[in-house]
Amino acid sequence: MTRITKILAGGALALALGTTALTPFVPPATAQSAAQPATAVALPRPVGPDFADLAARVAPAVVRISITGHTEATPAQVPPELRGTPFERFFRQRQGPTERRVMGQGSGFIIDPAGYVVTNNHVVGQADSVKVELADGRQLPARVVGTDPKTDLALIKIEAGGDLPTVAFGNSDQLRVGEWVLAMGNPFGLGGTATAGIVSARGRQIGAGPYDDFIQTDASINPGNSGGPLFNSQGQVVGVNAAIFSPSGGNIGIGFAIPASLAQSVIGQLKEHGKVERGWLGVSMQAIDPALASALGLPGNKGALIGGLEADGPAARAGLQPGDVVTAVDGHAVAAPRDLAEAVGEQRPGATITLGLLRDGKPVEQRVTLAGIPDQQEAKGGPGQSQSSGNLGLALAPRDRGGQGAVVAEVQPDSVAATQGLQPGDVILRAGDRAVSAPRDVAEAVGAARRANKPAIALQIERDGGRAFVALPLKAG
Repeated sequence: MTRITKILAGGALALALGTTALTPFVPPATAQSAAQPATAVALPRPVGPDFADLAARVAPAVVRISITGHTEATPAQVPPELRGTPFERFFRQRQGPTERRVMGQGSGFIIDPAGYVVTNNHVVGQADSVKVELADGRQLPARVVGTDPKTDLALIKIEAGGDLPTVAFGNSDQLRVGEWVLAMGNPFGLGGTATAGIVSARGRQIGAGPYDDFIQTDASINPGNSGGPLFNSQGQVVGVNAAIFSPSGGNIGIGFAIPASLAQSVIGQLKEHGKVERGWLGVSMQAIDPALASALGLPGNKGALIGGLEADGPAARAGLQPGDVVTAVDGHAVAAPRDLAEAVGEQRPGATITLGLLRDGKPVEQRVTLAGIPDQQEAKGGPGQSQSSGNLGLALAPRDRGGQGAVVAEVQPDSVAATQGLQPGDVILRAGDRAVSAPRDVAEAVGAARRANKPAIALQIERDGGRAFVALPLKAG
């Protein structure tokens, strides 16, 4: 707002306040004109798109989602001076309940007349019960068909006793920066709301997971909009509203939506199988900066550098080597590790792909048959996954030089592992009743403990030459 605008706005406010309590002074020369009836002046409407018809057409398919669930309360740590004393048991008994009830709200949209509703995993992933409120006011219970934490998408199903209004996915790949879009949903629990803006950017990576490829928009997206649709001007769903960037928690014009091109594939698998099956290459990757490209003698910094291979993984069996640079998958260029992750993740286990490589500066082609993602890769977790999904908050890596144990590469903040004091660099030597020689052993031990309904698993940790056992609480899943 310019200074002149501020002055005018301030003057208008002062006049409005003044006329409610004061009688204006009218000079004699203007008394007659002042007595004449005032004539209303119609201000011209601002130039811009009119979304009224579009909103009316698609609104019946946009729903409000309410959930109830529970989460584990974080127990206070026993003071060191009480550990091993009779007072430790008394301290733990005073902790109170370990779970607390939670409630939440979000948005969704109907894609099938039979009642299939798309939303975010973070809306329903922790839910014990889900309820959907339709645009006509009906409230119906819903069941979760499937969720995919890696893309933050979920599919739920309601039974309405008849066909429901729907909306359809559009082609998000054709979106252009500056194009008008309409966001709809349930911000702050207020109910059906429409906001408009433009596509601010495409291909945004915000650290939400391995398949980050968000549409950024300045259409107002606020808490409660999660899972709602982002429409193009034709009324097609081009994105699923998922996140905002905001220091205050409210909208500041930076919102993010999962593109329809990704959502369609994921939702299709959830509808058919209840889960998403992705191909697995079995490599660790890193980006190539100019200094690294120079050191490796590469012609540029495009591609995904293979930093390591999972023992007996698909890439290792196919003959890939550390130091290889993947430049293409089935003829499609790979400019960065994300491109390789997306290309492999789009394939099903058992699919065979052709990798274009640079090895020692020479182009090579290598065919690789992908496998399914092993349990420990799913258990590693990543940004956006929650403890309730069964994730302990640990990312593990094999130990250098084939030593015993698995190295803790990352600990997610506020996770079970962080609460129990695990740190990057710790080495897990035993998990439950088995010795650990690779990350897979930890995942298998955790899975076995969960199947046995054990409340916790004991991990033997090595840190700075010392060893100790740590009990990590488990949640059945």
